[in-house]
Amino acid sequence: MDEERLKAILESLLFAAGEPVSLSRLAAVVDSVPKEEIRSALAALGSQYAQGGRGLTVEEVAGGYQLRTRKEFAPQIRKLLAGKPPRLSRSLLETLAIVAYRQPVTRPEIEQVRGVDCGGVLETLLERRLVKIGGRKEAPGRPMLYETTSEFLEVFGLKDLDSLPDLKEFQEIQRAQEEAESQGVETVTAMRDVAVALEAEGAEAAGEAPADPAEPAASDAPVDSEDPPEPPIEGGTREGNS
Repeated sequence: MDEERLKAILESLLFAAGEPVSLSRLAAVVDSVPKEEIRSALAALGSQYAQGGRGLTVEEVAGGYQLRTRKEFAPQIRKLLAGKPPRLSRSLLETLAIVAYRQPVTRPEIEQVRGVDCGGVLETLLERRLVKIGGRKEAPGRPMLYETTSEFLEVFGLKDLDSLPDLKEFQEIQRAQEEAESQGVETVTAMRDVAVALEAEGAEAAGEAPADPAEPAASDAPVDSEDPPEPPIEGGTREGNS
């Protein structure tokens, strides 16, 4: 198939999907085209967007490819949609961080790190499709195991779990915060808070005091019970269909 036609087909598929589409799924739709050829066409399409200064980009997230708006245009898109970006409370972020880095993990193990009951927080994360139940642990009582979901990867713009930043990388994320706030990027704000949570977790595991005592882990903020959010525009999500 001609590369330009293949790129046009892939572009239309990603736009219509509204969610990350795996390479295997694209190959099943575009008959008789090898996966490597599709991968190459997607890379060329992404380069074409970047070189042309377009408002869209092709990103590999959550195990697939997605057509997304560029991060720097988040303020204008927010004005157009007149919506407030969804945010996660500190208690949700701390719990989500522990699940992300220790999965599969049980509720008692999460509560041992945080020092508070996490039942309501976990229910909210389940409702928002950021975590899921991944089975039961072979232990007395067979407690449920919690894992992150593909929606978690999509919201935070991660290709896969291996793309989670190392704890050392959190300092760089924190330095990027000032620039992100000036652009209205909420996702980096969330990642900074996750960094604080993980640093506190590491300190507790080592028997030390948390590095940031500004907000004690012993008192959770009220759990937000809003409906599950769409992936935030500030993370560069796909431009919506009408």
